[in-house]
Amino acid sequence: MAELYWGTTTDFVTRTKQNQIASRLQQAFFDHYGWRPPESEVRSWRNSLRALANAIELGGLDDHGLLLEYQLPLTSRRLDAMITGHDRDGRPAAVIVELKQWSEDVAPSRIEGLVTVRYGHGRKETLHPSAQVGQYRQYLSDAHETFHGGNVDLRACAYLHDFAHDEQSELLSQRHANILGLYPLFAGDRITELVAFLDDHLGDGRGIGVLRSVREGRYRPHKKLLDHTAAMIKGEPSYVLLDEQQVVFKSILARVAEARDLDTKAVFVIRGGPGTGKSVLALNLVAELAGNGYAVHHATGSAAFTHTVRKRVGTRAANLFTFFNSYLNAEDDTLDVLVCDEAHRIRKHSWDRWRKKQAIDPDRPQLDELLSVARVAVFFIDDLQAVKRDEIGSSHDIERLAADHGAEVHEFELEAQFRCGGSDGFVRWVESTLGIRRTANALWTGDDNFEVDIVDAPEELEALIRGRADEGHTARLVAGYCWPWSAPRDDGTLAPDVKIDGWERPWNARPNATGLAEGIPKSHFWASEPGGIDQVGCIYTAQGFEVDYVGVIFGDDLVYRPREGWVGRKGFSHDRGLQRGTSDEEFTRLVKNTYRVLLSRGLKGCYLCFTDERTRDFVESRIDRWTAQLAAERDGDYDEVER
Repeated sequence: MAELYWGTTTDFVTRTKQNQIASRLQQAFFDHYGWRPPESEVRSWRNSLRALANAIELGGLDDHGLLLEYQLPLTSRRLDAMITGHDRDGRPAAVIVELKQWSEDVAPSRIEGLVTVRYGHGRKETLHPSAQVGQYRQYLSDAHETFHGGNVDLRACAYLHDFAHDEQSELLSQRHANILGLYPLFAGDRITELVAFLDDHLGDGRGIGVLRSVREGRYRPHKKLLDHTAAMIKGEPSYVLLDEQQVVFKSILARVAEARDLDTKAVFVIRGGPGTGKSVLALNLVAELAGNGYAVHHATGSAAFTHTVRKRVGTRAANLFTFFNSYLNAEDDTLDVLVCDEAHRIRKHSWDRWRKKQAIDPDRPQLDELLSVARVAVFFIDDLQAVKRDEIGSSHDIERLAADHGAEVHEFELEAQFRCGGSDGFVRWVESTLGIRRTANALWTGDDNFEVDIVDAPEELEALIRGRADEGHTARLVAGYCWPWSAPRDDGTLAPDVKIDGWERPWNARPNATGLAEGIPKSHFWASEPGGIDQVGCIYTAQGFEVDYVGVIFGDDLVYRPREGWVGRKGFSHDRGLQRGTSDEEFTRLVKNTYRVLLSRGLKGCYLCFTDERTRDFVESRIDRWTAQLAAERDGDYDEVER
């Protein structure tokens, strides 16, 4: 079911007058999701839909169709209302109406298209109502076959029924003029203007047939959207494929075409360690498949990576870049191809404490949803990059479940190193040193293309990173999750949570942080915006990104002891997800994976600083003495070599 209510406008007005519409939506919500909607949402339905019914009745829209709480295909978003009919020229049409109970106290935001509103005891940044409803319209125009090519003319507006028209309000500010011109906002005391807008676009009625075509229409990205997405990715020079990446790329494209022609299901598993180009290959696949007219999505478990890609490709193409939990209850084979990057971050289920269990098979594995939603699923995976206990994606599980779907499995291995200066040896040395797996690289013997150094203090580490940034390189500090992570202060600045012997710096901003002070990037853009160099990145922000030089603070959550080996210490970790429900052995394994990820973020160099001296001594013992001498000579510190 894509909506909580559908029917005629006449029936809707009658039910609203009889105070039945909110309870009907409440029951439909429970039947579909398996849990009761919040009372605040029921109250919102009761108030807003009464205002909408009043406008419909006042405008004489009594021969029209109506959808309420319509879920946009392959998203968790629901639009408030859509009225269907024909315009005065007899063309089929629909109007989306975003309903808000806002009255006043809306303040500016420094981010384009956003406003600041009161939320609980604080404030939060949110989309301007016209921008929000405009995104809904753009999404349906691009992704719903009923609205392709103007088959059904689609318009949108916002109705703030408790808001009194005020030219001085931030909602009507000149800086929102463009979006207001496209998707007008109507105040409660200007209901006649809303009625006139609806009459202009739906005045000829006959809306039930249009309603039926909307309900029966399928998700299908418009060719213009696919071409736009392809152009945005191909225009990025850093996404060029080399050598074995090209071989894998062309092999996958050929087999995808074969699966389409033969109407079969196929699964591709592409394994590769850090820096083997998995993400670049995934994005190139999306571009090529989109350009060839395939309905393709790109999914990850990383909010930071996904939001950064969305920013690069632009608002219109952003909806093709989703998350692993976006396909809860999606219809089978809705997509031609689903490209899953960082598949090791797939979780057991798509629901969590924020998205409650749904009535439709709540125990269904997330991996099963991903395999079902597309005819062809492509998984890029590094089995050693899982850093949370609920990240259960593995190549073995993918292959096992693919067999249950009758899908042929194709496997590829990426081995060439495009990060760490192209040094396969550094990644293998990290894995050997951390005891993750045996490799031939027990000692780091140096590489002209990749710089490794251990420093004594975080001040020295930060100086190295800032020095590299001043030279024009990208550089960031990262750390193990060994310090608390505070919310922003009242003035929008960040608390200096990471503290070591008098040195202190803040973590990157929390994902849900709002009202940040000037120059502080949101967490999603910590790795890409200049202000990120002033903060320390955590594993959940850094994973999936790369910089030229990375400085790693190795904390006390993982230490080396000569008679015990590597020891994970929960008492020094502030990662609640790892502290709870993990055995000591599992905790140690996941923290090892965490540091493997952090140490492999650099393209040209990695600098380390340890909070535990014995751990530092062990890691230094795994570095060839001549490498230390070369590093000292580079810095002019000859006395250190002699000692």
